[in-house]
Amino acid sequence: MPDLLLELFSEEIPARMQAQAADALKKLVTDALVERGLLYEGAKAFVTPRRLALAVHGLPGRQADQREEKKGPRVGAPEQAVAGFLKAAGLASLDQATIQSDPKKGDFYVAVVEKPGRATTEVVAEIVPDIIRKFPWPKSMRWGSGTLRWVRPLHSIVATFGAEGDEPEVVHFSVDGIEASNVTRGHRFMAPEPFTVKRLDDWMAKLEAARVVADRDRRKEIILNDAKDLALAAGLELVEDEGLLDEVCGLVEWPVVLMGSFEERFLDIPDEVIRATIRANQKCFVLKDPKTGRLANRFILISNLVASDGGAAIVAGNERVIRARLSDAKFFWDTDRLNGLASRMPKFQSITFHEKLGSQAERIERIENLAVLIAELMERTGQVSTKFFEGSYGRFVSEVKLAANVAKADLLTEVVGEFPELQGLMGRYYAEGENLPPDVAAACEEHYKPQGPNDRVPTAPVSVAVALADKIDTLEGFWDAKEIPTGSKDPYALRRAALGVIRIILENELRLRLVAILDEASDYRVSRVKFREEQPSQSGEAPDTFRGTAKVSAPFAGRLVAAHTIDLLAFFADRLKVYLRDRGARHDLVDAVFALEGQDDLLLVVRRVEALAAFLATEDGRNLLAGYRRAVNILRIEEKKDGRAFAGPTVAALLKEPAEERLADAIETVKARVSQAVAAEDFEAAMTALSDLRQPVDAFFDAVTVNDPDPALRENRLKLLDEIRAATRGIADFDRIEG
Repeated sequence: MPDLLLELFSEEIPARMQAQAADALKKLVTDALVERGLLYEGAKAFVTPRRLALAVHGLPGRQADQREEKKGPRVGAPEQAVAGFLKAAGLASLDQATIQSDPKKGDFYVAVVEKPGRATTEVVAEIVPDIIRKFPWPKSMRWGSGTLRWVRPLHSIVATFGAEGDEPEVVHFSVDGIEASNVTRGHRFMAPEPFTVKRLDDWMAKLEAARVVADRDRRKEIILNDAKDLALAAGLELVEDEGLLDEVCGLVEWPVVLMGSFEERFLDIPDEVIRATIRANQKCFVLKDPKTGRLANRFILISNLVASDGGAAIVAGNERVIRARLSDAKFFWDTDRLNGLASRMPKFQSITFHEKLGSQAERIERIENLAVLIAELMERTGQVSTKFFEGSYGRFVSEVKLAANVAKADLLTEVVGEFPELQGLMGRYYAEGENLPPDVAAACEEHYKPQGPNDRVPTAPVSVAVALADKIDTLEGFWDAKEIPTGSKDPYALRRAALGVIRIILENELRLRLVAILDEASDYRVSRVKFREEQPSQSGEAPDTFRGTAKVSAPFAGRLVAAHTIDLLAFFADRLKVYLRDRGARHDLVDAVFALEGQDDLLLVVRRVEALAAFLATEDGRNLLAGYRRAVNILRIEEKKDGRAFAGPTVAALLKEPAEERLADAIETVKARVSQAVAAEDFEAAMTALSDLRQPVDAFFDAVTVNDPDPALRENRLKLLDEIRAATRGIADFDRIEG
């Protein structure tokens, strides 16, 4: 079957746009072909700095013929209806239509329209110009007097179609005066003359001869392998960088790997600064000495041509630029070390963190106070390992206070000003240079972590305390300022901050009460209120959290806290559901546990969820849930009917049936066992106790009529159903469990 080759040849396409453009071209063309009935066997897109191409394999030579029946009006219909039918069907008269009969609707006209398929070349000539004109470049331009917008001036279009072994034909069309042909060009400098191409294999072979590697993945492979080989020959190792590899692959059509060097005196600069300098300014790779583990004074550059002097001039030019950039970096590094971290802190008073949240100095003070609070909680509850602090009481808190105070200082350094991505890391280097405690230096870097789902979580206690304080202050501040995420918008990355808090707590197995910490974190206690039970409005909307109420106030009813704290806790619950869902947990179980009073210890919440999930996976768990729902449904119906609640306990003298007596006894026993197990944080034992309710509940419904004619017995039995609900509430709110 024939193949289609399409190439759009232009000036240099920015490297960052190339991969996305290749995917877009493939999707747009293949979708348009399929939409017109032209199915294909395979397609592959290609992109180089100067060309965007697509090969579509196994296309039919033409569209299939189509036969369509169009139903018309009834026989004898008004002339106007008949005329409209003839026009729509493309018929000259009713003689060209047929008449069909329907037992219910009578006779009506039918037009059989046969539409012959068009040649594939005609279809391609129709769809490609439109795709080119509407191509979704992030940025585009016009040039000359034309109207076409393209990423860079478009020079030529190749469009050929034909089967293997045949001479392919050119698909004739034009876009803004550019006629499609079978002529392209090779490398800008090494093979600039035009040449003709046929189909994909011929195109790739001739481009290779013209010093162009069309396949992006192959260019990356060439660069990576040649760079490793060149490094190995010098006794060094390549520091791989996938992002940089993607970028330089988009800068060259004929990659030539060369090695340069710089003076050893620059190795006094931290490796990360050297790498950032060379990467940012010259798009070069750095090399590592395997003996020392540190960077060597060599680098790898990627040229786009084979130079007559073997690349000596190219290497010398890059060395000259890198030498100048490293000189700047060394000056920044030396200057920063002369001015200590503490000397920079006063400058934060004149820097605004956020117009509603004050200066950076005020934020640092809040982080320091909050970090000390968290540290004291960790130390008081024995969550600080003596292997870090050798049991020295108070040392941990003092180091946390110092780390929180200086952790942001590197934001005002020259190196971080030049390379913002090194914030935190440079703080560690400067802290080490000032002989601050190792854990303080580590916290300067690690308090930003985790910065994403794949980033590691800090584990050193000082880093943990400062990282939690940093993220919680961010959340509390923006919540109080009413800068809350909405829909897909989260300009201050508050969802990421909440997930960071959750990961730090869970992966370090910390026992911290979030409500107390969140409340203490707020420096904006304009409204501190006692939370009360708040029912949704008649419209179903949640109460306004900034008027002294909260969406989920029941678990903390009566507690004096900042007005937005419970709403922020609900946000943590949502983020925890996302975190656990990614690990296979059920979100409804998180809701069920969080609905209980005082559930702000995330580690215990997760342990409850895990135990509850394991219990509900058993036969006892499933049957008890079914019995619970039966009980609650009856209770709700009767409460609605009577207009009042039936709350336990039951009256023992009114327990007439053996089954209800056994259920009442079982409930009292189970409630005591569950309470004892939960107090001991043995949730598996609590679930085991709860499973003992299964048989008494089943027996009760088999033997007892709840709605007894005697009102006293009926009320007592309804209260017994409420006692079933009360027994399960020791574990979770079963009303929120789905399925």
